[in-house]
Formats: sequence, structure tokens, C-alpha cells
Amino acid sequence: MANSTCDLADRTVSRVGYGAMALERYAEDRAAGERLVRRAVELGVDHVDTADFYGASVANDILRRALRSEEDVLVVSKVGAVRTSEGDLPLRLAQKPHELRAAVEDNLRSLGRERLDVVNLRRADTGPGVVATGDQVVDLDDQLAEMTALRDEGLVGAIGVSAVTDEVLQRALPAGIVCVQNAYGLVARQFEPMLDRCVAAGVAWVPYFPLGSGFPGLPKVAEQPEVVRAASRLGVTPSQVGLAWLLGHAPNTLLIPGTASLDHLEENLAVAGLELDAGTTAELDAVWDARFVGVDHQPRWVD
Repeated sequence: MANSTCDLADRTVSRVGYGAMALERYAEDRAAGERLVRRAVELGVDHVDTADFYGASVANDILRRALRSEEDVLVVSKVGAVRTSEGDLPLRLAQKPHELRAAVEDNLRSLGRERLDVVNLRRADTGPGVVATGDQVVDLDDQLAEMTALRDEGLVGAIGVSAVTDEVLQRALPAGIVCVQNAYGLVARQFEPMLDRCVAAGVAWVPYFPLGSGFPGLPKVAEQPEVVRAASRLGVTPSQVGLAWLLGHAPNTLLIPGTASLDHLEENLAVAGLELDAGTTAELDAVWDARFVGVDHQPRWVD
């Protein structure tokens, strides 16, 4: 891309990083997970996204083993949920201020750090994901008060938000948030006004589910005919086309594609050098309007 870097928490980072959720697959072979992370760093990854609840601390433990202090890789974590073995889902919400503080402490411990570079407050205002009910409906001001206190104490370097509505984003901006993580991609663009607001405010936009959801019945970017045709013309994969579209769509977009495969890791990172021509971009821009306006993107899960 012509603009291959973006600002995040007073740092300039590559626009393609790594999402560590897939590392939980290496619970029984953490050395292999370390090798994957080391390869990512060798290929230029300088920011990773993680959470203590990814594999019950597995992802964080692998990152702790693999990342070297002198490489200064920016680590972004998130709070707002915890791992559980109860019920149908592997996670439960943990939105109360004291639960957010406990989650920060858990991340510090499992990452082996005294300070977390960035922590995303994973709200439960909108999907895809579990929507808060009962005593887990917590006022944003109470949460931000706790998060800013953690920042003031030096345990957190910067704050972001995730899974939020535009109204919540507007309320959060005065707290000095540095990034927003919402579900977004070529076939899931219901948060376009929020992206525009982040561009104007200089806040990084970090989409999750960037290639569409893995939930049954919801659209996938790589299956769209326009994407398949573009990939064929360019000699790349449909997934690379979907990720390249995101980078070209807004200058503040940072990608954190996750994978447990070395081949897919290299494929994802190669997107930083893929720029779509104007005709291809226009064809892809029209995909959303043509088919997916009004599609329900509210599966019951937590990223």
C-alpha cells in the first residue's frame, strides 16, 4: 500500500499485524506457537492483538515466551469477558469495573509485563457477540472511570473500545481512546458511519471478522463472485483481496488477521504490498449495497 503504516497509541506501526486468538490451538504444543509468532515478527509484524481469555491464557503465555523486549512489539489486549467452562459458550461477560481491573491484572500476569500497551474495553452493545443483559449492563462512564484510573496508575498505556455503537463511541472519544474494534468488512459494513467518525478523530479502526463471519448462514468475503474474479485477475487469493480492500478503504485501518498456519500468515502479511486498482475497488465497493444491506449480523458469540 502507498500508506503502509498507521499511528496507534503514539506509535507508528505496520498496518498489518497479528491476531493471537488462533494461538489457543497450540495449547499442547506451545513451542510450535512460539515459532509462528517468531516468524510473524521476522516478517515485520510489530503489533499483536490478544486477550487472557484466548485459550485460558494460552495465547498470552505463548506471546510472553516468543516476544523479545528489544523488538518492542506493541501488544494490544482486551477486557470485558472471562473464560468459563460453564454453559454453551466458552466465555462469559465480565463488564463490571472490578472485573475489568481483575482482567487487566490477569493479562499483566500471563503476558509477564508491568504495563499493557493498549487495552480494549470489549463492551457488549452490539454484535456479532453476546449482548449484555441483567447486571452485566454497566454504564460506560463507570467503566471508563476504571480504565482511566488504570491508565493513570501506569498499568495501561492507552485505551480502546470494542463492539460499541456510534453513541457509545461518541461518549468514549473524550477519554482519549486510541482505537475501535468492531466487526467490519466488505460484506459487513453497517458501522460505516463509525469508521468515518474514527477517520475524523484520528482513531485507529481495527476490524474483527474482516473476511466475514464463520457462523452458519452469514456471508463470507471470499465467496463473493466479485472477490473471486478480482483474485483471479490479480493472481492472489480471495482472502487477500478482502483484506486489501479494507486497507484501501480507509487510511486509519489496521488489520489483525489471525491464523495458526505459517503459510496463511505469510499470505496475510503479503497484503501490505497489494494495492487494488480503481476499477476493482469500485466493483468491490458495490458489493455491500447490492446484497448485504439489512443482513442480520448478530450471532451469539464473543470475539
